[in-house]
Amino acid sequence: MATKTNTTAAQTTDASDIQSKTAEKDSSTMKVDNATVEKDEMKNAPLHKFFVDALKDIYYAEEAIVSALGKMQEAATTEELKDAFEDHQLQTKKHISRLEKVFKSIDEKPEKKKCDAIEGIIKEGEEVIKSTQEGSMTRDAALIIAAQKVEHYEIATYGGLVQLAITMGHDKAADLLEKTLQEEEDTDYDLTEIAETYINFEAEQED
Repeated sequence: MATKTNTTAAQTTDASDIQSKTAEKDSSTMKVDNATVEKDEMKNAPLHKFFVDALKDIYYAEEAIVSALGKMQEAATTEELKDAFEDHQLQTKKHISRLEKVFKSIDEKPEKKKCDAIEGIIKEGEEVIKSTQEGSMTRDAALIIAAQKVEHYEIATYGGLVQLAITMGHDKAADLLEKTLQEEEDTDYDLTEIAETYINFEAEQED
């Protein structure tokens, strides 16, 4: 009889283990299903769609800025400004790579959307080159202002994107975007320093 009792107890334990494992499996499946539903809901949310759209916009803008900075570097008078534009161009290429990581972090494909705002700012910069004398400090002063208009657009964009990423819980994306925002602010400050150190004063002396 003792043997029979032990066998019955073992069978009861085995059944209990099976039920427990089945419950765990069902719970795990439910979590996966819930995560999928939440992910789909997030992607369909209006704020998420706007966030992705804004990323596509700045992704396009950064590509356009790389090209524009090459032209500005070539047109600049002083070596200091030429070097600043070259450094910013290299930095912008890093920003493009970082944006691709941002897309990946939110499970979106990197895509570009034409940015009319940056197109207008770049066109204005091209007009600056045409309307100023080659080799003059006036041209450098004007180029700095044109470049800072680009910077301010980027600062406004990245600043907003950082806050949206934080709001939606995209922590990795927020960290990446924050790094770029800080670098844009540093570049803007450096351009101001170059202008105020001597370029603006020498431009003022030109006939």
